Amino acid sequence: MGKYIVKRLLQLIPILIGITFLSFAMMRLAGGDAVTYMYENAGAAVPQEIIDQTKAEYGLDKPFLVQYAAWFAGMVTGDMGISYVSHRDVYETFVSKLPATLLLTITSIVLTLLIAIPLGILSAVRQNRWMDYLIRFLSFIGNSMPNFFAALVLIYFLTIRLNFLPVVTNDNVARSLVLPTLTLSISMASKYTRQVRAAVLEELGKDYVTGARARGIRGSVIIGRSVMKSSMLTIITLLALSIGSLLGGTTIVETIFMWDGVGKMAVDAITMRDYPIIQAYVAWMAVIYVLVNLVTDIVYHYLDPRVRLGGEEG
Repeated sequence: MGKYIVKRLLQLIPILIGITFLSFAMMRLAGGDAVTYMYENAGAAVPQEIIDQTKAEYGLDKPFLVQYAAWFAGMVTGDMGISYVSHRDVYETFVSKLPATLLLTITSIVLTLLIAIPLGILSAVRQNRWMDYLIRFLSFIGNSMPNFFAALVLIYFLTIRLNFLPVVTNDNVARSLVLPTLTLSISMASKYTRQVRAAVLEELGKDYVTGARARGIRGSVIIGRSVMKSSMLTIITLLALSIGSLLGGTTIVETIFMWDGVGKMAVDAITMRDYPIIQAYVAWMAVIYVLVNLVTDIVYHYLDPRVRLGGEEG
């Protein structure tokens, strides 16, 4: 197992190089740069000499490969450069935005699991009854709504009509966290509920469940001790995908609710062509997905004997 972990971590190096190189190239091919954008919106004519001097200070006058090599070498040594717009250290800027995204990720995942797992089990146990149809209908509606539409619906009812929650506030973090958490949880819980229902139904149809019922074991015990343990692989797979995207910053939700996380930071950086911030965000996304997939594979190894035995035979 240790060799497998080391191998997966080593795979991160070419992945990082490939992803950052492609994003670096695409940003340059898109045309324009932060310096030109900044001076074009300065409200006054700026001599070309000043623009060229500023570009030289940031190294934007050098060839593309030289710029990329310098940035990648700095990233490996812990120096992600200086923001073209705020003139702050990129690493410090990124770290300052990360707690907000982590908080939103944790609350969204917890609320999603609290909603989806009980509803998924209830829907499976009450298969083809009115409760099952109701849960499936609601999950279909929730899964069909894009995040921005769900956000607008919540804002309209909970803020405009009921005046119950603020859209943006700096006075109470807990209250300002409710709307973005609900927005993210609606779509995730809807998806999780359907997947949990399918996984539980599959397990309920297996022979070991029939045998347990024949021995007089209560249904709640069968589900709690056996069925849910076997269904955990499905839930973990969904969690891995959700955590990766949430830690990358849910850009639309963070922008709508002005939640000061890495997603909103990335949107602002793209708008202002702040290349160092964008590159730091891309590198973060690559690292997160590789590490989340690695942790998921390790959990698979311990939860499913078939995976463990297959790896040992290999």
